[in-house]
Amino acid sequence: MTRQSKNLGKAGLRLQNKPLEGVLMTQNNPIHIIGAGLGGSEAAWQAANAGARVVLHEMRPVRQTDAHQTDGFAELVCSNSFRSDDAENNAVGLLHEEMRRASSLIMREADANKVPAGGALAVDRDGFSAGVTAAIEAHPNIEIRREEITGLPPADWSNVIIATGPLTSAPLAEAIHAITGEQALAFFDAIAPIIHKESINFDTAWFQSRYDKKGPGGDGADYINCPMDEAQYTAFLEALNSGEKTQFKEWEKSTPYFEGCLPVEVMAERGPETLRFGPMKPVGLTNPRTGERSHAVVQLRQDNALGTLYNMVGFQTKLTYGAQAHIWRMIPGLEKAEFARLGGIHRNTFLNSPNLLDAGLRLKARPALRFAGQITGVEGYLESAAIGLLCGRFAAADIHGVDIPSPPETTALGALIRHITGGHMSSGAGSKKAFQPMNINFGLFPAIEVPKTDATGRRLKGKEKGAAKKRAISARALEDVENWLQQHRIAA
Repeated sequence: MTRQSKNLGKAGLRLQNKPLEGVLMTQNNPIHIIGAGLGGSEAAWQAANAGARVVLHEMRPVRQTDAHQTDGFAELVCSNSFRSDDAENNAVGLLHEEMRRASSLIMREADANKVPAGGALAVDRDGFSAGVTAAIEAHPNIEIRREEITGLPPADWSNVIIATGPLTSAPLAEAIHAITGEQALAFFDAIAPIIHKESINFDTAWFQSRYDKKGPGGDGADYINCPMDEAQYTAFLEALNSGEKTQFKEWEKSTPYFEGCLPVEVMAERGPETLRFGPMKPVGLTNPRTGERSHAVVQLRQDNALGTLYNMVGFQTKLTYGAQAHIWRMIPGLEKAEFARLGGIHRNTFLNSPNLLDAGLRLKARPALRFAGQITGVEGYLESAAIGLLCGRFAAADIHGVDIPSPPETTALGALIRHITGGHMSSGAGSKKAFQPMNINFGLFPAIEVPKTDATGRRLKGKEKGAAKKRAISARALEDVENWLQQHRIAA
């Protein structure tokens, strides 16, 4: 057995349940991966372990970004936390476990370099990056080129993964923009909070579109409306104006706000009536409980195809997460709101993926190009690595002439890829409503029948039902991802 086939055999990769031995490497048709962050590093590892030859292009240290400090792979530029590691009760922890089962390099090195953080998985960031870099450098199927790719890859690169992250260099971003169109890329990420529908109080809130207007596919009751009287509105404004705000990083300060996408607190600072003539205007809406128009109304719009998540229309913000959770729950109907994502505004580069990418993460306008990591419209370290994991496997399958489907949407991996390639609601062709990045959360998973009683037959109540639902989703996901991994192992 050759060194390469021995190395790959240890990875446990199979096709039709046959061990991967005697791999014939495809020397003249490598996978080119641009960017060695979390997504690119994971993609390279997965593809190389599947027997593909990989050329990994990383521009650091030839050209540094405004955020990175080192030339190491998978450098963590913000927090050192990968968030919850609870695979039974938390969607992020479930994603961790699915990636471990898929032989993720990012998870392997995170586990090897973890530091105390309670129920979270936090890492020694230097040790983590060093471990990822060393593994990539030592892999016999990976060639590393320290160079900047300043435009679209050459036409003879037939299998490419672009994983350049939120700080994609300007020349490459401009080239992507040129072939994908005006609505393709966002450079300033204005994020509205997203709420789990089941946590909204419908004794107060109601469904109605403004003037009962029926939009495409709508029924005249497409929005959830949360009413405010004058006193509630005044208190809300005071909280907005006094709430703690986050500050832009240095490299973000040169990117101005768009007038059509101002932070809600900036609108509030412009005068007490600004929001009432903006995102909180009450015209065209009648409170069914009073038969009258409210003083102000907060509207929520469906955010995913499953109808489990709703975003707060026009509520992009620079408020801190703590301030948001307090202030948003002042809104009638949202007193017990559970957030799939809180709001924010920061510099970012990401694709309108539901319009541009197919289910295999290929660019529809140029299928030789795949995208991975945060540029696809996911938020979070592990979400970026997860899309890299899938992208690397898809690209390797192409090399070997086989086709593998996306994981089932009942899994964390499948729910995440479905959201960015088709599960988001406001991204139809020609739509000006920008697709927004998303963390993994249980709201992205299909519904599941939840046990009504515990093992003793006692009826579940309140939070017990929510906990049982999460456990049921997680158990289903791990069974389904295991089946997918067994059925779709890739080899030559």
